[in-house]
Amino acid sequence: MAVKIRLQRHGKKNFAFFHIVVADSRAPRDGRYIEQIGSYNPNTNPATIVLDSERALAWLNVGAQPTLTTRRILSYEGVLLRKHLQGGVAKGALTQEQADKKFADWKAEQDAKIAAKKQGLSKAAVEAKKAAHDAEVKVNEARAEAIAKKKAEAEEAARKAAEEAAAEATEAPAEAAEAPAEEA
Repeated sequence: MAVKIRLQRHGKKNFAFFHIVVADSRAPRDGRYIEQIGSYNPNTNPATIVLDSERALAWLNVGAQPTLTTRRILSYEGVLLRKHLQGGVAKGALTQEQADKKFADWKAEQDAKIAAKKQGLSKAAVEAKKAAHDAEVKVNEARAEAIAKKKAEAEEAARKAAEEAAAEATEAPAEAAEAPAEEA
């Protein structure tokens, strides 16, 4: 029986998440499996991976073959590095303490990269929000300026209309006074 470590699709259309399972290679993709060893959610940034690395390592040691995608996930989580280091210990190339130190150093470096990415994403989100706010402020200032200009033009037009009406009102009584005087 060929055993594979592979992904099992769950979720809804265009929003899938996956279970990482150990299954017979002849079983359907979402069908029967031997053991579930983790989950993978690519919808988050960075992707969320929950993995029982001890069980994954145990399955790799007994001959389970990961698919391409699960190989990348196992590599990202350091399971393949641990398997490689265990091989070195078995051959006598290094001691268990040296292997544990190498893995701990690698894990610390990996965690630092992930933290830096999360921090960069949060900074980018804050900067994008600030840029959107600044753009909105500019638009609001332009609108306020246009409204003030329109209001000033309307006041100017009303003032001119009032002056013209006042001028006509002063001319009309004078003409009315002249008209009866001419008749007499």
